[in-house]
Amino acid sequence: MISVVILTKNEEKNIEACLKTLNWCDEVVIIDDYSEDKTSDKISNFQFPISNEKTKIKLFKRHLNGDFAVQRNYGLKKARGDWVLFVDADERISPELAREISNFQFPISNFNGFYLKRRDFMFGKWLNRGETAGVRLLRLAKKEAGEWQRPVHEVWQIGDKLGELKNPLLHYPHPTAKEFLEEINFYTSLNAQVLYKEGMKVAFWQIIAYPVAKFITNYLFKLGFLDGMAGFLMAIFMSFHSFLTRAKLWLLWEKKR
Repeated sequence: MISVVILTKNEEKNIEACLKTLNWCDEVVIIDDYSEDKTSDKISNFQFPISNEKTKIKLFKRHLNGDFAVQRNYGLKKARGDWVLFVDADERISPELAREISNFQFPISNFNGFYLKRRDFMFGKWLNRGETAGVRLLRLAKKEAGEWQRPVHEVWQIGDKLGELKNPLLHYPHPTAKEFLEEINFYTSLNAQVLYKEGMKVAFWQIIAYPVAKFITNYLFKLGFLDGMAGFLMAIFMSFHSFLTRAKLWLLWEKKR
């Protein structure tokens, strides 16, 4: 039995399109952070095709409280499947990936988990270069194989016996620059708080040097320029992400003085 877990917060624009690609699994467990839009209504009203009677949707409400790892572990506990796949609301499971997962002999597998590659569609273009082109995410694993750790940019700690699936997740994030910047602001604030609690400090020069180095790496060394304007914008935004994380961390330490 395979369960899919999705975390949601104000995902009315994405959730239906995501759910439509999950009619192959046994159950979909959704942990909603008390969305203020129509996310819950769309989930409650969603119906898979009549021909598909096995996939069940279960909706749970729980406050995120700034900790994605705890939220994901809560989803693990609610999932009934022996194997669990984590999917974000702005991601889609392609028919090829669905077949690859469905046809795999999980009961007799020696693997504990699988990495999934991910393709990003941003600013009207599939990104084939830059930082995002090399993303591999541990998203599919045995339910009891491990737990998620770290409040933000969380990691599923599984251990050994890990494989990698051939077909990628399809990712459709940030349809507008405004939404991208809002998300960057949210995640960098959480990340700075985590780094602060871990005792990490940042020098003033690093606030400038790291973002510049990230842009050069993404745009030149990782050939982001081959993706045209979309690649340039992605390099700029990821550089800004690096800047904000370090600037916010520096400000947290300054407040303590």
